[in-house]
Amino acid sequence: MEVLDGEGTPSGDGSSGGPTFHVRTDHTSWVIAVTRFGHLEQIHYGDRVSGLGEHGTLPLRHRATHPPGMAVAYDESRDPAYCLDGLALAWSGLGKGDFREPALEIRMPDGSFVTDLTYRSHRVSAGTVPCLDGLPGALDPDGRASSLIITLADEVGGLECDLVVTTHPGVDVITRRTVLRVVGTEGVSVRRLMSQLTDLPDLGFDLITFDGAWIAEGHRHRRPLAPGLYVNNSLTGDSSNRHNPGVLLAERHASEAHGAVYGFNLVYSGSHFTGVEQTAHGLVRVLSGINPTGFEWRLEPGERFETPEAVMTFSRNGFGGVSDQFHSFVARHVVRGEWADRERPVKLNTWESMFFDVDERTLRSMARSAARLGCELFVVDDGWFGTGSSARTDDRRGLGDWVVDPATFPDGLRPLAEHVTGLGMMFGLWFEPEMVNPDSDLFRAHPDWVIRVPGREPSRGRHQLVLDLGRDDVRDHLVERIGAVLDSAPIGYVKWDMNRHLSDVGSSRFAAGEVAHRRVLGLYDLLRRIFEPRPHILLETCSSGGNRFDLGMLCFGPQIWTSDNTDPIERIDIQLGLSHLYPQSTMGAHVSAAPHFQTLRQTPLSTRFNVAALGILGYELDPRDLDPAERREVARQIRFYKEHRRTLQFGRFLRHDPGARPEQHDVTIVAPDQRHAVHAHLQTRVHAAQPGDRIPLRGLDPELTYRVRTRAQTLDIRAFGHLLGYLLPKRIKPTGMLVRTAAKVYRRPDAGDDYTATGATLLAGTSIEDQFVGQEPTARTRLHGDHGSTLTTITAVDTEPAA
Repeated sequence: MEVLDGEGTPSGDGSSGGPTFHVRTDHTSWVIAVTRFGHLEQIHYGDRVSGLGEHGTLPLRHRATHPPGMAVAYDESRDPAYCLDGLALAWSGLGKGDFREPALEIRMPDGSFVTDLTYRSHRVSAGTVPCLDGLPGALDPDGRASSLIITLADEVGGLECDLVVTTHPGVDVITRRTVLRVVGTEGVSVRRLMSQLTDLPDLGFDLITFDGAWIAEGHRHRRPLAPGLYVNNSLTGDSSNRHNPGVLLAERHASEAHGAVYGFNLVYSGSHFTGVEQTAHGLVRVLSGINPTGFEWRLEPGERFETPEAVMTFSRNGFGGVSDQFHSFVARHVVRGEWADRERPVKLNTWESMFFDVDERTLRSMARSAARLGCELFVVDDGWFGTGSSARTDDRRGLGDWVVDPATFPDGLRPLAEHVTGLGMMFGLWFEPEMVNPDSDLFRAHPDWVIRVPGREPSRGRHQLVLDLGRDDVRDHLVERIGAVLDSAPIGYVKWDMNRHLSDVGSSRFAAGEVAHRRVLGLYDLLRRIFEPRPHILLETCSSGGNRFDLGMLCFGPQIWTSDNTDPIERIDIQLGLSHLYPQSTMGAHVSAAPHFQTLRQTPLSTRFNVAALGILGYELDPRDLDPAERREVARQIRFYKEHRRTLQFGRFLRHDPGARPEQHDVTIVAPDQRHAVHAHLQTRVHAAQPGDRIPLRGLDPELTYRVRTRAQTLDIRAFGHLLGYLLPKRIKPTGMLVRTAAKVYRRPDAGDDYTATGATLLAGTSIEDQFVGQEPTARTRLHGDHGSTLTTITAVDTEPAA
């Protein structure tokens, strides 16, 4: 962090302004200067620059000699060329001639929306600046962070505004947030207050967003930026599966490894807003924060409002460079607690195999089967709570009554939990604390505890209403009830779900414009109060899958259930899309039974594992339904995952450019020392006469020699149908009893590689065995077809793990 005085930092007419701030990371610079009128001009964000104290910032500055046509001069008598609408700014409001999207909209005491916040002072401090209003923020574990707090003031309106800027040098990330205070004698109504505003030179950008829906989250969309305003937002009350808060701006030619890319995200779990505006004056504005739609916060004299923390980064090394920086930032500065850097257990979750039909005898039997396969965590999902007629037998009743169902568990959860832990596994439990069914004891006792507009009948989602977590009494009740359950048995894992959007936003306690944000603050308070006293619990958050996959939730739990879609072909786009912003160590991924209930698609057991292994592995099936051959295959999968878990969960995650084959996806995960890697080759479709595959690997050390081995996997012989005639000496009926019986005990080995090569050779491109393309296969032919895949280990020869 460097602060320069006004000398050598001319404003539009060449006279000196105020100080210039050079905010630095190891490889980037963000430079802003105070103009002669006190506004914050952003003069550079990108590659690290040097020599500003010696040579000044003149080459970076906008030097206006005349105003743009129809522009409004800020102070015509002093400088007719000084127009806010043509400047690259780091902060801007309404009413003084900047006609782009504003960072704030405030109804002032005089009834107008005009604000003019100009520089008053600044201070620099070591470390981060704690959030004071209950919002989570980035940590400073390595002690390298430093913070700049710039105070702006509107003397007429009686406002002060702190722009809090923190640099995390080792990960090339800068965080920003805003604190607004009323220092005058009259209150104001805040309708919009962004966390950050950044104006960039227009380099001909593409905008990349990550969008979708339930069971289709996080799909990457890339589009050329055109004149006008593009909004990436959520109005659902949560960060949403529709539009993730993270966005990227990239040069048109940018690829995974090359090109300038900017990344922006938000440490927030509520309705968000990111506006990207291409202007007529050669600039692109990016601003992000709480969604202003439906938001209004009253501030009286002496009160303050603090925004969530915004995150920004820059890399010249393409999308992969920005992902590296985001991944490191999440791993080092966002995720916290005992599980932050700890290897996560392989789990079995009961949802897709049992749904609400839960009973202790079946659960014990499933747990024994899961333990024999090698699972380390057994999770009882929905259906274990409620009493009497409101017991949780379906999704219409019981939600909110966090007491163990005595009809299902007459002695409570402890006997089952101790049975599970006695098998060598952790025991986990599902909750959905933020919601309530009208058919529940909780709602009957406290109908005023839900979010609703007084006098209106609230609409329901999934037969649920939303609890008003802004209320202290609601949170106190949940802390007591959930804490009692967690302390009643040896519970080491919690899946925290949330299955509907907000509607009918109102409250018996709070102004309607404050309810949604107060609910998010209440959620954060609830998570702190439940889990900080129980740091041993591994928390996986969920919201119908990835409806709340954001940095705010990752401040409380190290992993998120990525999607309710467990079809691996769908999961490829979901997991690779979200990997642009979040590391694989945050993504829950399960192997489920096929055909998949989300798509009715039949996929190989091998591919279900190969995709799930790119996240935090789990199984979502009844292990007792597996035949002997499948049980052996699953046990081998789990052994492989455990053997390579450290790399798979915490290695450097490198996507490959799709090239000419968009139906194929390649990912290499590389250990920090580059001595071990796992490569995934995933195919969604096969084509006739398909040529051989050649994969340029990434991330290896060119000076090392590696052993390359394909993971041994087997294929269901029933999938070949009449083609079994190619494989067997005598023709048999492909659907007959002989094949059905054989398939229960025998699976055909897939082809694979085992060779050594230097890293330099592998980086140049490695070929893999041909696929079946309509000719008689050999033992070396890959029989992939649609939905085929392989995992390959790449290990320095002197550090090869046991096979």
